[in-house]
Amino acid sequence: MRYGTNPDVYLNELAQGLRPLDEGIAWFAALPEDEQTRTLRLLAGFCFQAHPTAEEAVESIRRSGLRPTHTPAVMLVRGRIEDRVGAIASLTPRHERMKAFRLLIALLAIADGRRRKRCRVVGCGHEWHRLTADREAGAGRRSGGAGFGAQGGAERDGRSDGTGVAPAGADDAGRSGS
Repeated sequence: MRYGTNPDVYLNELAQGLRPLDEGIAWFAALPEDEQTRTLRLLAGFCFQAHPTAEEAVESIRRSGLRPTHTPAVMLVRGRIEDRVGAIASLTPRHERMKAFRLLIALLAIADGRRRKRCRVVGCGHEWHRLTADREAGAGRRSGGAGFGAQGGAERDGRSDGTGVAPAGADDAGRSGS
């Protein structure tokens, strides 16, 4: 896989708003189909581990900029979420994979953000659970940017909704990395 860093860390940096979401979308779009599929499966696994709630699923659709009628959004709210994220990761049309990526990043941002807040994992061995703390301590600095995480609000990307993504209904096909 062509990640600038460990894929676990990179995807979590996107979800935590430590890397610009536009960068992640452009990166994902440039991946070959097999790597996109592996990336979506990895994201689905992260989402599964975060145990998202039905409310978080609905919020992730809003934050992702997808319409509630887009295939990945419909799939997410029908049935057990843990089962649905795997099905979303298996979507094959390119335009659906792009939507799935945005949705799963948003879902991970919300569900794992809740877990990190609630659990405050002290001594956790997962590098991606310490990303924000490492940044605050001055370790591993990279250019941040708007994303789905708590730091990705309107004050950084200029959007009033703080999502850092295009408004709902924007056509993915006409985008060049945004």
